[in-house]
Amino acid sequence: MSTPDPDLELIAESRLPTRHAEFRIGVYRSVDGKEHVVLSLGDLDGDPPLVRVHSECLTGDALFSQRCDCGAQLESALQQIAAEGRGAVLYLRQEGRGIGLGNKIRAYALQDRGADTVEANHQLGFPADAREYGLAVQLLHQLGLCRIRLMTNNPRKLDALRADGIDVIERVAVESGRNPHNEKYLAAKAAKLGHWLTLP
Repeated sequence: MSTPDPDLELIAESRLPTRHAEFRIGVYRSVDGKEHVVLSLGDLDGDPPLVRVHSECLTGDALFSQRCDCGAQLESALQQIAAEGRGAVLYLRQEGRGIGLGNKIRAYALQDRGADTVEANHQLGFPADAREYGLAVQLLHQLGLCRIRLMTNNPRKLDALRADGIDVIERVAVESGRNPHNEKYLAAKAAKLGHWLTLP
């Protein structure tokens, strides 16, 4: 049973056919005016479903950038959920690990001059990762989910959900999209952010 949240409003929903499956799309508006998306498939009751909490990455998700692995991770999550026939992707509007699109491109320019992804954020005056996951917990409550199998390589995301009462019974790795343009980026995420990644 879903729990209404006064800070999160469902403003639209419909079916969304994709090349993987026909998902249900719901758009939720948070108190800051941002619109977030839930793509769900099948009956989420019963056994804990696969869930991907995915932060917006315009360059990777929509423009097919190879500087990161975000678009490949999103694609892999949709494929795995479609294969199981049930699950959800929570698409949060916190671009650039929370620093916004303009600052992310500024960070790219610093990386072009030799900084890694963490150093670039710090040079711009931001933390290495400014994302928050309270909204993901609110969305999970809206879906009536308190026990999930989380698709992530990020220990901070896993810890944040558990700290807010979500029972993550399994972490499912989602490694894909490695290429020559993002090797340094992935290495920095593993070494400095503790991401669970298989490095060469």
